[in-house]
Amino acid sequence: MSPRKSPAGRLTASARRTQLLEIARKVFAENGYEATSMEEIAARAKVSKPIVYEHFRGKEGLYAVLVDREMEHVVTRISEAIASGTPRERVEHAALAFLSYVRDEPDGFLVLSRDAPVALAHGGMSSLLNDVAERVATVFSSTFREAGYDSRTAPIYAHALVGMVTFVGQWWTETRKPQIEVVASHIAALAWMGLRHLPKHPKLAPRS
Repeated sequence: MSPRKSPAGRLTASARRTQLLEIARKVFAENGYEATSMEEIAARAKVSKPIVYEHFRGKEGLYAVLVDREMEHVVTRISEAIASGTPRERVEHAALAFLSYVRDEPDGFLVLSRDAPVALAHGGMSSLLNDVAERVATVFSSTFREAGYDSRTAPIYAHALVGMVTFVGQWWTETRKPQIEVVASHIAALAWMGLRHLPKHPKLAPRS
């Protein structure tokens, strides 16, 4: 689908903003935050630097909008994936949804997984994982309650699952094999076997 243009043949403000975000995502993924300049983004978009500033005010503002957009993409995917199904299916769907994002949006994943600037420390991967884990915890909570477990412990398992999938996703970006469906099946099997045989009151094993 081609960008929308005004009657004069120029991109509309909305289309220009979208174009700049796509280009910025590529540049930030390639260079990282510190090494990226507004000049390079403007040059790749074939516009003057003031136009970029007009839309985002500065590099930090542009980066913040980009991170928020990518986070929304991931959260939406996973929320839809865990909306229905058996408990095991939801675990499998959650793993596959996140890994699909890693495969389909490698630049976006790089932007999220790299260290955010200090001023944006609340954003990026840390904020994303907390948001996703909270949504997974809500699903786990009701399942735990129905099975007779303490639902207050659901966030522990939700964060453990999300963290595991994230680190495997980072590893997969380097290897690109096996297929994400295979990777997701192994993650889900590991998580499900642990959840399936979860004691109601787990305790640390005594030292021998």
